[in-house]
Amino acid sequence: MVSEYVQSDQFRGARIHLCNLTGLEIRDCEVTGLKIVDCYGSDVYLGGYFERLVVNDVDVTAYVEAELDRRHPERALARNAASPEDYRAAWGAIETLWGATLDRARLLPEATLHEQVDGEWSFVETQRHLLFAGDAWLGNAVLEEEAPYHPLGFPAGGTPPEEAAKLGLTLEATPTLDEVLEPRLARMAAMRRVVDGLTAAELDRVCGRKPADSYPEQEYVVRRCLKVVLKEEAEHHRYAVRDLAVLEAGVSEPQ
Repeated sequence: MVSEYVQSDQFRGARIHLCNLTGLEIRDCEVTGLKIVDCYGSDVYLGGYFERLVVNDVDVTAYVEAELDRRHPERALARNAASPEDYRAAWGAIETLWGATLDRARLLPEATLHEQVDGEWSFVETQRHLLFAGDAWLGNAVLEEEAPYHPLGFPAGGTPPEEAAKLGLTLEATPTLDEVLEPRLARMAAMRRVVDGLTAAELDRVCGRKPADSYPEQEYVVRRCLKVVLKEEAEHHRYAVRDLAVLEAGVSEPQ
């Protein structure tokens, strides 16, 4: 049986020495200051957001970011958006990418779109998460809709079930891709209407709401909220196409 530690501080400041960590998985954890020294092995994989990453005394942060931007130019468009025109360009690129990727996904059996690759969200779960991101950062914070959260939305990993329930989310639901895409595409259309009408003054407007009650009490400006939507879309598209390639290979393999 695999040992599992959830929401634990028992490893904070710990030192693991002369142990066999083959197959160790660290997921959704704060790792500031993490050091792996004088270790050996193969197939080491790191995935996440690292402000600074050093491998064998070489700072590879800029290289990794530049390579990701080369492979996925929409990341830079989302990250660097400043003017209303920038936001429109970034959203246009994201719409085009998802249009092609959804066409690609529809070629796979429905059941395959619910499969997880290496413990990551399935394709359908990814669409549910992006639905929630749009509901929270656009529908609630920017547009202040009366009922912004669709029940099929999927919040960030680690969100307590009771917090999701307060928003009316049904985490245990098992919708089809088309059932998720109906509200998801409607939310994307709302984002298109917003960026089409953006002005410099609107970008600097302070929102009257937080994305959700559980978010910190701080100032939320429209430009920040829309940029979160852009970044979420860009990054999760990257994950989705990565995992789609694995799923497609599995379907094409002879049975």
